[in-house]
Amino acid sequence: MSAPYPSPPVLNPSRFWIAVTALSLALLALALLSLQLGKPALNLSQIWEIAFSTNGKPIPRLVFWEVRLPRLILGSLTGALLALAGVLLQNALRNVLAGPELLGVQSGAASVMAAVVVLHLPLALSTYPLLALIGGLLGGAIVLFSSKRTSDPVRLVLIGAAMTALLNAVTIALISLGSSSTVSLLFLYLLGSLSGRTWDEVEILLPWAIIGIPLALICARPLNILQLGDEMAEGLGLKVLPARFAIGVLSVVLVAPAIATCGPIAYIALLAPHLSRNLLGTTDARQVLVLAIPIGAVLLVGADLLAREAFAPMEMPVGVWTTLLGGPALLVMLQQQIRRRG
Repeated sequence: MSAPYPSPPVLNPSRFWIAVTALSLALLALALLSLQLGKPALNLSQIWEIAFSTNGKPIPRLVFWEVRLPRLILGSLTGALLALAGVLLQNALRNVLAGPELLGVQSGAASVMAAVVVLHLPLALSTYPLLALIGGLLGGAIVLFSSKRTSDPVRLVLIGAAMTALLNAVTIALISLGSSSTVSLLFLYLLGSLSGRTWDEVEILLPWAIIGIPLALICARPLNILQLGDEMAEGLGLKVLPARFAIGVLSVVLVAPAIATCGPIAYIALLAPHLSRNLLGTTDARQVLVLAIPIGAVLLVGADLLAREAFAPMEMPVGVWTTLLGGPALLVMLQQQIRRRG
């Protein structure tokens, strides 16, 4: 499933390190703001005291350690995993519009999670990522199988949108079977939210991140070869279909625990690869994958900060803000693809 893709990889080490440094500083600034803002507000000296000593008032310590810090870590990890999944999908499919939210992956995983909640299945919290993985794989497989005869990225998005609409309808049908308390919880979950997340969610996500992130970085070489086209990749000794399949499965493995813990947060996976390639001026997966990690973290932590503070004391789900950012960007990219076809 090939499609028009950016120019071949060009290495630019100095530009890479400048981008990494700038994004790391941006993430640090957002992290400090995230830890400070809210009720009660904490200044830097209080944060330092709470983090590195046993002094400090009980309520600020509780807010720091049990509310804000796990939420910050979870948001950073989730953003990084979604961003890496986006790079894997876009490079493996040679399609700049590929993303879990457009390929039925997120909606498939969300439907399974909705079924678990509504039907009150007696399952351990640690099994949720596996269930989301099954749903995501099924949703993505149907879309890719349905569009395997086309190289048109716009058609792929249309097929993915149709599958997403169908799976969302299934989710709504499931929600209608739930109680009022279940419906309210599912509503927040399906919009994507970091609210109320604790160290339990971090503990679920962390092992997947520890395994998944290095595996994604290892995929840099086959991703670069796939950019050359299927025939040339085969000529260089890469088994294209098995490699594409394995990378696709890995991308769902990265997305599934994020959806299981935070809900289907849209457009981080779609936007982060584009931002990474534009900042670097290259499509070299060795650099794009690495830079996508802080980009995804910055995007999600920044969106979560907006979700918390834009209409404080009322909090909006973070998925609303990522959609407000990503929706217009998707329309622009679709128009660019249509112009190229014309």
